[in-house]
Amino acid sequence: MDSFVKLLVLDREASARFYEGLGFTRVASDVTFAHLRWAEHGNLFLVSAPTGVNLEGKRGWGALFCFTTTGDLEPIAQKARGLNAPVSGPETQPWHTRELVVVDPDGYRLNFVAPA
Repeated sequence: MDSFVKLLVLDREASARFYEGLGFTRVASDVTFAHLRWAEHGNLFLVSAPTGVNLEGKRGWGALFCFTTTGDLEPIAQKARGLNAPVSGPETQPWHTRELVVVDPDGYRLNFVAPA
């Protein structure tokens, strides 16, 4: 695994189920982390926040965690809406992609990107 995203979350299991609901596959998990994967190379680790760490406020503000796909983004948007997640798009961007932004239960913004 060359690179990955690691996110601190309040409820690791609930977050993992949310990501699985979007189409991620659970690779491994234990009491402190869940390793999920988008397609072949989109590795994501959800890590339980350490005791005493305050995660109040906006997380991931100013950052988009991007996951690419070659398929239609509308099914992902429908899954996100079914999970009561805030959704923006899909929209065609001037840089020749279609993009969908989904906000996860901890406030992290996920950007699903497909060729336009």
